[in-house]
Amino acid sequence: MNETAKNAAQSEADDKAYARLEKDLTAVKNDIADLSQQISDAVTALGVIAQSQARRGLRNARANVDSLMSDASDRAGAVANAAQDAASSVGDTLADVIDERPVATLAFALGLGFLIGVTWRR
Repeated sequence: MNETAKNAAQSEADDKAYARLEKDLTAVKNDIADLSQQISDAVTALGVIAQSQARRGLRNARANVDSLMSDASDRAGAVANAAQDAASSVGDTLADVIDERPVATLAFALGLGFLIGVTWRR
């Protein structure tokens, strides 16, 4: 009987150890599930932050492009106005020269026409 009592006590101790091990294993599984959920939440939050920053960067890039286009348009307008003023100035100067020296202007035009004709034939 002594041996039977020992076996019964050992079996009861093994059952308690198994129950404790099973309880610990369940706790570890629950902790892993909680950790997985926390990681998933963190990744989702990072995704939201990254998306927000990307949108902000896109808005800034669009604003910069709009600003650059506006500046380029203003500069192109200024260049066009300067070219128009220069052409007008040259035209006014030529008109003044023609009015002041009509014979010299005619001789110059004939000479220029002759040079263009000679060059064209070659």
